[in-house]
Amino acid sequence: MDALLPDRHPTKDFFVCDIFNALPGFRDDMASMEHPVFSLCTRPDTRTLHYEHNGNTITIIPSTLGLATIHDKDILLYCISYLRAAMKEGHEISQTIRLTAHDLLVTTNRPTNGLGYQRLEAAFDRLRGTTIKTNIKTGDIDIIKGFGLIDSWEIIRKNGRTGRMLSVEIKLSDWFFNTVLADGLLTINSDYFRLRKPLERRLYEIARKHCGEKREWAIGLNKLRLKTGSTSPERLFKSRIKTISETNRKHKHFPDYGLFIKDNTVVFRSRRYKEPVGHEPVGPLPTWAYEKAKKAAPRLDIYAIEAEWREWITKKDKPNNPGAAFIAFCKTKSKQAK
Repeated sequence: MDALLPDRHPTKDFFVCDIFNALPGFRDDMASMEHPVFSLCTRPDTRTLHYEHNGNTITIIPSTLGLATIHDKDILLYCISYLRAAMKEGHEISQTIRLTAHDLLVTTNRPTNGLGYQRLEAAFDRLRGTTIKTNIKTGDIDIIKGFGLIDSWEIIRKNGRTGRMLSVEIKLSDWFFNTVLADGLLTINSDYFRLRKPLERRLYEIARKHCGEKREWAIGLNKLRLKTGSTSPERLFKSRIKTISETNRKHKHFPDYGLFIKDNTVVFRSRRYKEPVGHEPVGPLPTWAYEKAKKAAPRLDIYAIEAEWREWITKKDKPNNPGAAFIAFCKTKSKQAK
């Protein structure tokens, strides 16, 4: 079995691709990347989940169908990416989105057969049925609020209940819509949708949120288990992390990051990390450099500019001729001041 799901739609329709041309990648919301809102179970999960941090709480309450799963989240990722792309193009956006089910399935690498459409409808039910309850404390006032992951959904079919889906209408909850407006989002790799295991998807979210562009990020094994929302005992969870790590070492299927276990700590390491360009501070400048700098920027305080230049130059390659580099910097500042 391949480490990744196959790319089910290698030649996507051009209009599906165009939707996301305005973005460097798909978007995920930072709030649900931080907390395990979505179930990793493949069977109906009827647990009520509760998390607390710094006096703030979040409770996730399932419907009789169970909690929304991390695969159900694909729908939200599509919607928030779609809205953010529209905003970047200067279009007005609405909390209610109308789309075609086919586009959603193709873009998130889901099958477009009959079973694919049945699973999509079941995902809408779980997203609508799962309730998030949070509290916000301001002084001695405590406000508790509850809402669904989506407010409502509607499917329009041709030829009755078993007919082809013509369009889908989804109304996002205030929470998700406000996250889009505030750009509380992070880009994610499109190969996220090819990860087979729910745990792999959750681990990628955590790595993207906390490791990001840094060289590496470490977390205790048990704390990671809680953060993923896994129901596995610690020993089994450790075994699963080891399996994912070994598969990733062989196939590099895990997007953007490597991961390994060191004692009881899991370390994520970014493949996109680049060592910063830096060097030792530039030594004293020659007298002639100050004289020419005063002529290059006659109306400016060259000593204040020097302090700014010294901070700026440490992030660049060390100049062969620091005096000449400083004069060029002064000329640029003088032009900007005009």
